[in-house]
Amino acid sequence: MAQPTPARTPHDWWRSAVIYQVYVRSFADGDGDGTGDLAGVRARLPYLAGLGVDALWFSPWYQSPMKDGGYDVADYRAIDPAFGTLAEAEKLIAEARELGIRTIVDIVPNHVSDQHPWWRAALAGGPERELFHFRPGRGDHGELPPNDWKSEFGGPAWTRLPDGHWYLHLFAPEQPDLNWAHPAVRQEHEDILRFWFERGVAGVRIDSAALLAKDPRLPDFVEGRDPHPYVDRDELHDIYRSWRGVADEHGGVFVGEVWLPDSERFARYLRPDELHTAFNFSFLACPWEPRLLRASIDETLAEHAPVGAPATWVLCNHDVTRTVTRYGREDTGFDFATKVFGTPTDLALGTRRARAAALLSLALPGAVYVYQGEELGLPEADIPRDRIQDPMHFRSGGTDPGRDGCRVPLPWGAEAPYAGFGSHQEPWLPQPAHWPAYAADAQEADPGSMLALYREGMRIRRATPGFGDGPLTWLPSADGVLAFARDNGLVCVVNLADTPAELDGTSRLLLSSGPLDDQGRLPQDTAAWLLA
Repeated sequence: MAQPTPARTPHDWWRSAVIYQVYVRSFADGDGDGTGDLAGVRARLPYLAGLGVDALWFSPWYQSPMKDGGYDVADYRAIDPAFGTLAEAEKLIAEARELGIRTIVDIVPNHVSDQHPWWRAALAGGPERELFHFRPGRGDHGELPPNDWKSEFGGPAWTRLPDGHWYLHLFAPEQPDLNWAHPAVRQEHEDILRFWFERGVAGVRIDSAALLAKDPRLPDFVEGRDPHPYVDRDELHDIYRSWRGVADEHGGVFVGEVWLPDSERFARYLRPDELHTAFNFSFLACPWEPRLLRASIDETLAEHAPVGAPATWVLCNHDVTRTVTRYGREDTGFDFATKVFGTPTDLALGTRRARAAALLSLALPGAVYVYQGEELGLPEADIPRDRIQDPMHFRSGGTDPGRDGCRVPLPWGAEAPYAGFGSHQEPWLPQPAHWPAYAADAQEADPGSMLALYREGMRIRRATPGFGDGPLTWLPSADGVLAFARDNGLVCVVNLADTPAELDGTSRLLLSSGPLDDQGRLPQDTAAWLLA
C-alpha cells in the first residue's frame, strides 16, 4: 500500500496544495446501503494519502433532506444520518490529519433548507420571518411575484405561500434565501465557522459566495445596471472581512465560489483581509484551444497578482460535465455548465486531452483542485430519465439532464458488486455497465492508467522544488504548442497542434501524459514535464 506523503509547510500549504473534492454520497459506501458515507471515506484514506493530496474538500455533509444534493442544509452542526455522525466526522478529520491530509468543509450561506428550524418558525409566523425575504405579490390580488428575478435552477425565484405572501429562493423552492442584512444571520454563520474550526478543519469553501447580499428594495432586474440587485454587492466585503477574523483566530483558510467576469471586482474578494483564494472558472470553462488556454492562464495570473493571492486551477467539479466527456466533444467551445442529452463524444480523444490537461493544471502556479473520479478518467454517465434526481432537470421541464451524470458512485473494484462502491444495495444513482473498467483496483496494476499518471504527477510536483506557487515564464514555441518554465529549470510543454512537437533534446523528461513518437517528439494532445 502506498505510504502517505508529508504535508507542505504549515502556514502557507494552501498556496500550492492539491485539494481533492469528496462528494460523500458517491465516494464509497461503508455500510452497504447504496449511499456513500463517512465510514467509506475513512476506509479509503490510505488511497487518498497514496494519491498524494494535501487536503480534502467535502461537499456538504450536513443534515439535509437532499432536495439539492445536500446544498439544502437543515442543521449545519449535525452530519446527515445517511453519512454518519458528528463523532465520525471528528474521527475522519483527525485520521486524515495523521496522514498529512487537511480537511475543508463546505458552507452554504445564501440559503437554508425548508426543514431548517428558522424556516419552520418563520412559516409559523414567528419573528424568524425577518431572517428571510417575504414580500407581498404584485398584481390586483398579489398573484404575481414581487419582482422578475429568475432562479438559478430555472423558473421564477419566488414561491407563494398559502397566506398570500411570496418568499425568495435563488435556487430551488426548498432553499429559501436568508436575509443577510439581519445581524442574527451574520452571527449564526460566524458561530458555525467557529464550530467547525474548533473540530479541526483547516478551511472552508463558501458556496455561491457572491450572492448573499440583496438590494433591500428587491427591484426588477435590469441588464447592465450597477450595482446588481443580488450579485457582487459591496455589502459582501464587510461580511467576509468579519469572517476572515474568525479564520485568523484558528489558522483557517477560505476558498470562495465566486463567478464574476470582471477581474478587478473578482480580485477584491482576495484582498489580504478577506478570502484567501477563490475558484478559477475561466480555466475550467476554456475550450481545448491553445490561444484561449494561454489567455485564460494569463488573465488568471494577472487578476491575482495585485492582491498577492495564489491562483486555483480546476478541470471539473460536482456541477459540470466530466473532463473526459467535455474534451471528447467535437465542438469544445460550448458553455461548460450546460448539459444536454445524447451529445456525441469521442472518449479516446477526450481521455488523451484530459491526461494532458491534468499535467498542465498540475504544472501551473498556485493550488489545484481534483474532483473525485477525475484521477480514474471517468466520463460523464448517461442517467436514465426515470432515475434522475437533480432538481435542475425537473425545473427545466425535463430538457436539462442535470448534474447527476458527474455524481455517479465511484468504481473501486472491477470484480466486486456495484464496482466495489458498496456491498449490498444498488447505489443511489445507477452505474453504467462499463464502470468496472475504470475501477481503481484495475488501474493500480496498469502503469499507463490515468490513476498512475495522477499519482506520479502529484509525487513529482510535491518532491520537486519549483512546482506549486511561484513565477511562470512563457517560452517560444510552435503554433498550437504551449510551453512555459517554472523555477529550477522545470518546463511544461503541451501540444495542441495537429503535428508532433519537438522537445529540447538537452532536457530530461520527467513525465509525459502519453508516449513520445519514434523520433522523441510530443504527439498531438500530449503534455510533458522536462527538467533542463
